[in-house]
Amino acid sequence: MPDILITRTDRIDTPLPAIPSDIDISQSATLKPIQHIAAGAGILDEELIPYGHNKAKISLDVFQRLHDASDGKLILVTAMTATRAGEGKTVTAIGLAQAFGKLGLNHMLCLREPSLGPTFGIKGGAAGGGFAQVLPMEDINMHFTGDLHAVTSAHNLLAAALDNHIHHGNDLSIDPTRIQWRRVLDLCDRQLRHCEVGLGSKHDGFPHQSGFDITAASEVMAVLALSADLHDLRVRLERMIVALDTDGKPIYAHTLNCVGAMVVLLKDALLPNLVQTYEHTPALIHCGPFANIAHGCNSVIATKMALKLSDYVITEAGFAADLGAEKFLNIKCPQSGLTPDATVLVVSVRALKLHGGAELDQLENEDLDALTRGFDNARTHVENLRKFGITVIVAINRFPSDTPAELQTVIDCCDQIKVPSELSEVAALGGDGGTSLANALVSLIKKGDNQYAPLYKASAPIKDKIETLAREIYRADGVDYEPAAEAMIATLEAEGLDQQPLCVAKTQLSISDDPSILGSPKNYRLTVKNIRISNGAGFLVVITGKIMLMPGMPKHSAIEKIDMDTDGKVINLA
Repeated sequence: MPDILITRTDRIDTPLPAIPSDIDISQSATLKPIQHIAAGAGILDEELIPYGHNKAKISLDVFQRLHDASDGKLILVTAMTATRAGEGKTVTAIGLAQAFGKLGLNHMLCLREPSLGPTFGIKGGAAGGGFAQVLPMEDINMHFTGDLHAVTSAHNLLAAALDNHIHHGNDLSIDPTRIQWRRVLDLCDRQLRHCEVGLGSKHDGFPHQSGFDITAASEVMAVLALSADLHDLRVRLERMIVALDTDGKPIYAHTLNCVGAMVVLLKDALLPNLVQTYEHTPALIHCGPFANIAHGCNSVIATKMALKLSDYVITEAGFAADLGAEKFLNIKCPQSGLTPDATVLVVSVRALKLHGGAELDQLENEDLDALTRGFDNARTHVENLRKFGITVIVAINRFPSDTPAELQTVIDCCDQIKVPSELSEVAALGGDGGTSLANALVSLIKKGDNQYAPLYKASAPIKDKIETLAREIYRADGVDYEPAAEAMIATLEAEGLDQQPLCVAKTQLSISDDPSILGSPKNYRLTVKNIRISNGAGFLVVITGKIMLMPGMPKHSAIEKIDMDTDGKVINLA
């Protein structure tokens, strides 16, 4: 076995220390001025646009200055299938970046921006946890620098322009029953999924069926995340398709004469945001598409900027490897020319036991049988990632309740499928808890075994691409298409809009399209309900199962706890 496996068992018998609450850790941290973080990252004063004392935007002038600089190494962090027990992907990504700092290596972190929907819902924020956080946590989780509000405004401006055009005579012969462009809101609100707008007198618009998606699912968000620069942003916005005319031909955003105004709304949002981790690692946090209903990656601009500024860049893709990582490898990389040098698959004992049939209220109890069964989920993700020709290492995100026997079982399971693994204890120990993982990654990258290639050709027929993902990634026996999907495929092929990669909207709770199927799914068929064209983003959204583009809130959500004390300090934000 490789030498990097030797260190894994060193700390298994050592209990983890107690960890204060995330917000207590965040509010007790001593932040350095953002100018200090920027200078340490090689960003000049004139390239920094401060947003207060500890946040800033970074000018795209960095690219012109560092045009000839060589790129660093890119590390993608992904995870096993999501569970209510937690996997720790974002925590691991943050802690891993801090670990590179402990090793004295020039490094940066690239993450997505949180959405207010999950923050106020059941999932919570997206700033990490324990001693592996990006800070200031309260700001990052709440409004941040206003990027998501800019996306919301730009998206809804286009919706208003579309409806206004129809109200004032409809010179483009837009079919009101075939409007594709819904509105968006950065909150979870099931009440707005389906609604009728334009009610009232004729002066109040025209009645038609519409609805709201969450802002993270907006094509404008995807366009922002995938744009290379301001010019590319404009070109992508112009080619977005918002409706069909009475002959079934696409209506493009540029025909409504509002793209210039949209660019103005988005010009600041296009710039990456600089913050710091608990241990002062520079972090670029930019764009926030969800991986279950969008492509789930931070911006191309932030990733490429970090690669110019540092030797090692740690980034993440949302949810599990069948969602964010698949889209990172089939959408973001081919469009941008990026190539990951190594991939980290995060697993946890707790989540593996759930996939093996353990009950949520029994996770504190040792259960090696459930753990071994549940490892099928991790094994499937490792196999899937290897189909892209990339180097994979498993990070075992350790929880205080994990027993030595359970941790050893996961290590043994990894050995059996010949994948290297390391403990990740970054939530409890910060960067010190991730140095073994960081060292292992450096060794893997130096070997240069990566042979990355997308899983399919974007030019392939739509059904061929769907079948490839269904069989190779989701492990389905085949695909069933509902009539709406069949009709949309025919329309896209007739208009020559079919030669684009796929962005599958699918449950995050299973590798399949059925959230009740845990572990590694078998003996089922994937159901495709419909397909949307995101022509500006450059992909087709394939809607499967019962996925919703506007989530709802649980009966008891985070909004019942989040508050501010009499000293003006935010409390109970996680």
